Amino acid sequence: MDTRAIFMGLAFALMWSSAFTSARIIVADASPLFSLALRFLVSGLLGVAIARVMGQSWHLTRRQWYATILFGICQNALYLGLNFVAMQTVEASVAAIVASTMPLLVAIASWLLLGERMTPLGIAGLVAGLAGVALIMGSRISAGVDLYGLALCALGVLALTFATLAVRGATSGGNFMMIVGLQMLVGSALLFVAAPIFETIRVDPSLPLALAFAYTTLVPGLIATLVWVMLLDRIGATRAATFHFLNPVFGVAIAWLLLGERLGLLDAIGVAVVTLGILAVQLARQPAPRKP
Repeated sequence: MDTRAIFMGLAFALMWSSAFTSARIIVADASPLFSLALRFLVSGLLGVAIARVMGQSWHLTRRQWYATILFGICQNALYLGLNFVAMQTVEASVAAIVASTMPLLVAIASWLLLGERMTPLGIAGLVAGLAGVALIMGSRISAGVDLYGLALCALGVLALTFATLAVRGATSGGNFMMIVGLQMLVGSALLFVAAPIFETIRVDPSLPLALAFAYTTLVPGLIATLVWVMLLDRIGATRAATFHFLNPVFGVAIAWLLLGERLGLLDAIGVAVVTLGILAVQLARQPAPRKP
């Protein structure tokens, strides 16, 4: 892995992790589903426009349309929709930690349901990662974390895990930025329908809301996606996924720095254990080097 790939991976992890803090700011001044629907509408239209400038087509293959619709439903509408609703009552650091378990859940499902081989390092990583999450959540639950919001975060990460497993290989064939843009438009359409049904739509204009909305739309929404696509092209999906081990650290640190969320000793220990667990799982899933 070269220096440029490492820089790109660090940048992606930082941008992705910051989305939880900006989302927490947004839902303080706007209803979550409506604001997320609007964000996806803007991001989706920009993504499609960028894809067209790049020469990409919206004439996708059948498998690509399958991936686009499924990810639009599971990732954008369910995973992010549930997280936005949850962050009305749950801290951004809690949402980030729950979301960071996705690589662990994918590894468990791949091992138990799909017959993927798991090495001792991978098994140790799974145990450590889950133990770290249990340590953090035990501390937060005893401190009075909102269990309904926590359950929404858990349902969201399960939806994303299902989509990740279901669309393996379905996005191959190019037009990746177009697929990303269309996924966002699918999520936007669903959330615009759900918003008036499940919430009272409100927008209280403020500078923090405007800045957080613009940041979330452009940085985690589009720039992070573009960096991720470039990283996948440079080093492949398995190696790129290794950078997910930084998400718990960055997610908690950004929430602590910008929102003043508490970071106790058990939280710090738990985050470190989860981080090492995710790293071990991803390293265990790396392909063996070819013999010369």
